Amino acid sequence: MTDETTTENFEPLTATYERLRHSADATELSEFARRPLPDRDDQAAFSRATALLEAVGGNPNTPLEDRVFLAESMPFPNVLVKLAKDPQASVRKAVAGNTDDKNWLVGRLTKDPDLEVRDAALRNPKTSWKMRLEGAQSESSDARILDFLATLGTELEPDAPKVLSSMVRRAVALNPNVSLQTLAKLENDPSPEVRHAVEKRRKERGK
Repeated sequence: MTDETTTENFEPLTATYERLRHSADATELSEFARRPLPDRDDQAAFSRATALLEAVGGNPNTPLEDRVFLAESMPFPNVLVKLAKDPQASVRKAVAGNTDDKNWLVGRLTKDPDLEVRDAALRNPKTSWKMRLEGAQSESSDARILDFLATLGTELEPDAPKVLSSMVRRAVALNPNVSLQTLAKLENDPSPEVRHAVEKRRKERGK
């Protein structure tokens, strides 16, 4: 351990970064992933550690459970961006649910090919209303996602902007994948635009 620490202290950051980025040593990568971060007051050490976590997070040889751990717990955009591109959906889903995400990163994950990842991203409070609206309009959103979006501005986030939240609920009502249960709930929505959308949807379905 002493030799390793000494080597790391004297090895230039770029060299250590490249070594970890290409390492096939799962034990070493796991140790780096779980290593406590230095105190923020030690700016040089803290910056170095977060940079190395980017290399570890982006290495597919890092054990899956460690990549999920980083995706769930890291607040650093450089690390999360790497993990958001992970080939494993479970890692991307963990990033999508991380409330330390930047809204642009969550927004990117609302377009993920995996339904579970999109679901987690749309549930993240950092997701923009634009992305929520697009999720409510998308025919790739399933009934479960639409059930959640239908509660925004009423049951959930009651202090949300009324116009934006009602636009989302209206889009849910018009989405062909909306469940009959959610449609029935929206029939009594406080927004007349949402209620009109429900009426239109019911006519289209011949109900």
